[in-house]
Amino acid sequence: MKECFNEDNLWGIDFGGTKIEGVILHSAKKPEVIFRFRVKTESHLGYEHILDQFSKLFNTMKEKAGYEPMVIGVGSPGTYIPQKNEMKNCNATVVNGKPFKDDLERKLGIEVILANDANCFALAETKIGIVQELYPAADVVFGVILGTGVGGGVVVRGEIINGKHGIGGEWGHNFLEEGGDSCYCGKSGCNEQVFSGPALERFYHRISGKKKTMQEISLLAESGIDPHAQQTMDRLIHSFGKALSVVVNVIDPDVIVLGGGVSNIKQIYSDSLKTLNQMVFNRSFDAPLVKAKLGDSAGVFGAALLVGKEKSVYEEN
Repeated sequence: MKECFNEDNLWGIDFGGTKIEGVILHSAKKPEVIFRFRVKTESHLGYEHILDQFSKLFNTMKEKAGYEPMVIGVGSPGTYIPQKNEMKNCNATVVNGKPFKDDLERKLGIEVILANDANCFALAETKIGIVQELYPAADVVFGVILGTGVGGGVVVRGEIINGKHGIGGEWGHNFLEEGGDSCYCGKSGCNEQVFSGPALERFYHRISGKKKTMQEISLLAESGIDPHAQQTMDRLIHSFGKALSVVVNVIDPDVIVLGGGVSNIKQIYSDSLKTLNQMVFNRSFDAPLVKAKLGDSAGVFGAALLVGKEKSVYEEN
C-alpha cells in the first residue's frame, strides 16, 4: 500500500464528540481510502488536550504516508465564525469561543480548511456518494442530517456554500414552532426542537406518558395499534415537509439527500412530499429525496474532499 501515497492524496480529519478520525484518499479523481485511523476525543480533558489528540492523529498519518501535506480538511460539529475567529455551537463545548482554526494550524504546522460536519456530509454524498451514483449531473444539492440534531449543507456545482458568516445551510435552527422547546442556540421552537429524534421522543412522552425510541415509535405507528405513535409520525412528516419547503423556495435543489438516524424512517421519503408540495411556491416539487449512501464515513470523506479545490489552486500556481 506504500506506493499509493503521493502528493495527489487528499487528507481529511473528522472531529466528533467521541472520536477524531483521519483519512487519506488516493486523489479527487480516485477517492479510494488508502489509510484510515482514529483517536478518542476526550473533550472532558480540555481544549488543549483535543489539540494534542489532533496532533497525535496527524503525526500517525504523516508517519504512515512518509510525507507531510500542504493542506488538510477538517470537518467539525458546530460552526466556525470567520469574522470572530471562533467556534460556536460545537457539542465538544470546550471548543466554543476558541480560535480553533488558528490553533489547529499552529498545532499541525499546515493550512487547515475547516467546515461544518453537515457541509462535509453534503459534499461527500454529492461527489462520491448517492448523488454521484444516481444523479451525477445535479448542480444544486441540499444535504440534510436528521438525527440527535438537525443540520444541513448546500453544495452548488461541487462546492460547499459556506456563506459570509460560515452558517450556510444551517437550517436546523430556523424558527418553526411558536411556543416550542428552548434550544441551546438561544431560540425556541427551531427545527431541531421539533423534528430531531430527541424532540420527537419528548413529544411522544408528553402525549402518551411513555418513553420510546424513534425506532420503536415508528414501528408502533406502522402497526396501527398506537395512536400516539401515529400522532408523533404525523408531526415529523408535516413539520419536516414544512421546514423543507422554505429551503426549496430559496435554493430549488436538484436532489435532497437525507442522513442520520431519523432518515431511516421510510415514510419521510413519500409522505413529506405531500406537505412540501402544498407549501412550495409552484405547488410542485419533483426533485428526488434520497437516502445517503456513505453512512458514518461521509464526514471524514467530506473533510478530505475539502482539499480537492485547494490542490487544484496549488497546481495552477
